[in-house]
Amino acid sequence: MTEERITEHTDQDGHTHTTHTIVTDGERSKSGGTTILLLIVALIAVVAAIYLFSNMSNAEVAKDNAVENAANQVGDAANQAGDAIENAANRVAPSE
Repeated sequence: MTEERITEHTDQDGHTHTTHTIVTDGERSKSGGTTILLLIVALIAVVAAIYLFSNMSNAEVAKDNAVENAANQVGDAANQAGDAIENAANRVAPSE
């Protein structure tokens, strides 16, 4: 329990002096347990954020690779179509 005592004293000249005294019954101050717990939670949050951002960049790389592969397949299909048209043209009008 905490108690505040205010003492007023008037000297011979008429000046009043006030003294504030706080008396406690020996309450313990809080330990650093809360601080340590908050630091651990903050550390976990930082590690989770790094993990999530790392995975997001990996997802971007995977998406870029998928787009590149699709573009390569379209290019290959276009080459095959060109070859097929050339073969068909050679059958219709063989070159001499």
